[in-house]
Amino acid sequence: MPKFSKKSKAELDTCDERLQDIFNEVIKYFDCTIIEGRRDKKRQDKLFKSGKSKVFWPMSSHNAPVRAKSKAVDVCPYPIDWGDRDLFTYFAGFVMGVAAMKGILLQWGGDWNNDNNLKNNKFDDLCHFELRM
Repeated sequence: MPKFSKKSKAELDTCDERLQDIFNEVIKYFDCTIIEGRRDKKRQDKLFKSGKSKVFWPMSSHNAPVRAKSKAVDVCPYPIDWGDRDLFTYFAGFVMGVAAMKGILLQWGGDWNNDNNLKNNKFDDLCHFELRM
C-alpha cells in the first residue's frame, strides 16, 4: 500500500481538514505526492510573476495566514510525469470520486468550470484541487 513521504505529510498538514481527509483516503489506493498546500505571500507572488499562477496574493485558495489552513492543494500521481495528461486526468477522476463519496465538493484545475468538458479550459493546473464553497 502506498504511503506519503514526510514532506508530503508536512504539506498536507497545512491544508483544510477536508482535504486531508480526501487525500489520506486516496493514498490508500493510488500512489501520489503532495506538492504544495499553504503558500505564503513571497511564494504566491513568485508563482504569479512566473505565470504559474493566474492570481496574486492573497487571491489563491492556497493562500492562508500562518497557522490557518489552505483551501487548495497540489497533488500529483507518483511517479510524476508532467507530460502524461491522461494519467493526471485519471487520477483527478479518482480523487473527485473519493471526495464525492465523502460529500465534499472539489474543484479540479483541469476543469475549472466543472462542466466535465476537459477541452474548454483556458489554464490547466492538473495537479490543483480546491474546496468548492
